[in-house]
Amino acid sequence: MIILFGLAGSGKGTQGKALSEIFGWKWLSVGQAIRDTGEYKEIIDGGNLIPDEDVINLMNKQIEKAEAEGFDVILDGYPRSKAQAEYMANHMADRINGAIILEVPKDELLNRLALRGRDDDKERSSIKRRFEIFEQNICSILPLLEAKNIPVTRVDGVGSVEEVTARLVKVVEEFDPNAIEQSTDVNGGEIEQSYGE
Repeated sequence: MIILFGLAGSGKGTQGKALSEIFGWKWLSVGQAIRDTGEYKEIIDGGNLIPDEDVINLMNKQIEKAEAEGFDVILDGYPRSKAQAEYMANHMADRINGAIILEVPKDELLNRLALRGRDDDKERSSIKRRFEIFEQNICSILPLLEAKNIPVTRVDGVGSVEEVTARLVKVVEEFDPNAIEQSTDVNGGEIEQSYGE
């Protein structure tokens, strides 16, 4: 299991999908899972977070289903809070190979979000609120993971989608030497040219 962190617009969705194709793993996005429920639009549009218990239950179901089907998992944006990280540290630490933080300057992120055009990306105040929440939470999340000897690596998220993917592949292979590439070339195939969460 790999955890992929990053601010909104950092490319977590695009890169999570790319890695899932390369390694044959299941990409699970907490943001997409929440949006798919259709139950939290007002909270999301305000730039706020869903209650921890709801998120933990939702993601547990998705992780259990993926693992029951024989897939390893790439978690996109989960855990998002200290409470979620505590749950994972206490119940899943032995299954987590490592965590990656995609780093992109905020000016670049704002440009990407403007191009993406999703409803929850239209209000700058909402975006800035999401940035603030992420930065506050990541400071409490990382020590919990590191205390369980889960390696955390920061990766430059600037560049073409393929360049960033190549950097991430190297890190994933360091985390999990048994990870076997399912494609012959990281740049082969079509990778969606957009920047997810």
